[in-house]
Amino acid sequence: MFNKYIKLVITTVIIVWAVMQFAAAHIMNGISLVLLSGIFIFFYFKNEILLLAFLRLRKQDFAGAGKWLARIKNPKSALIKTQEGYYYFLQGLMLSQTNISQAEKLFKKALTIGLSMNHDKAMAKLQLAGIAMTKRRKREATLLLAEAKKLDKHNMMAEQVKLLKQQLKKI
Repeated sequence: MFNKYIKLVITTVIIVWAVMQFAAAHIMNGISLVLLSGIFIFFYFKNEILLLAFLRLRKQDFAGAGKWLARIKNPKSALIKTQEGYYYFLQGLMLSQTNISQAEKLFKKALTIGLSMNHDKAMAKLQLAGIAMTKRRKREATLLLAEAKKLDKHNMMAEQVKLLKQQLKKI
């Protein structure tokens, strides 16, 4: 909802206000204000719109997730770097249902900018492998599949990797 810089300004103002409350011996007010500033710090690092879009995708509501993502007009200025990577990752997931060429560009952009969790990187590479396979690029799909398997340390995507490997044999 707020720009990343506005969140920092609000946090700073609340912290200054908390210090003033501590100086005036209003300890509980100061503690409450520090906790309130923690919410803005949390939303600086975890964008609230992206969190809501992830919740929509978890429920398989692609239209609802698209509405939330549409609220971010300029991801470069509104989001920090890793959030920007997740923005393009989510856009790619939504477009992978309809436009695989555009989805491929978005997944590559998300990987270039950076995703913070290995299983998200593995999911993006798995999606790229599937796209490469549909475009009959077997060597690229094999490499991406191997990278996805290496990144998937907890074998959460082992079934999908196995399925794609079987389909690759048919090409």
